[in-house]
Amino acid sequence: MLNHIVVMGRLTRDPELRRTGSGIAVTSFSVAVDRDFPNKESGERETDFIDCVAWRSTGEFVSKYFQKGSMAVVSGRLQMRSWTDKDGNKRRTAEIVADNVYFGSSKRDDASNSGSYSNSYSSAPSGNFGGGYSAPANSGNYGGGYSAPASGPASDFAMLEDDDAQLPF
Repeated sequence: MLNHIVVMGRLTRDPELRRTGSGIAVTSFSVAVDRDFPNKESGERETDFIDCVAWRSTGEFVSKYFQKGSMAVVSGRLQMRSWTDKDGNKRRTAEIVADNVYFGSSKRDDASNSGSYSNSYSSAPSGNFGGGYSAPANSGNYGGGYSAPASGPASDFAMLEDDDAQLPF
């Protein structure tokens, strides 16, 4: 059986990082996801608000690099949970248990859309889905430390002749 879900949307609130009794990190957040098609009556697109939970290092990553208004791509599995509320009523909810969370846009895009974005990562190289994170953390760039040149290629490069003696290796 297959249970895999991928959604892209903006965080509706700042992620909430907590720890279990044994110290395991768990972060809860929700994303607002626009539907692909407009409502028949109103002609406007509706938005779904989807609860997500990320565990361990993925949860710590979300807590550190995302905030309200950040665009995120969440990949994981759909989980149904049941509980009893304070009035004794049985309740049920669906949430995404995130395996991977990726930056959905560059810092520049987030700044223009959310108005108050101040995280400290730079745009990641293309082909890296904007810097997604999946444990282990030491397996590549996840959005930090890379900045594309501001204008064209750097001018301090020198052209090498076909002579192999000039090669640096």
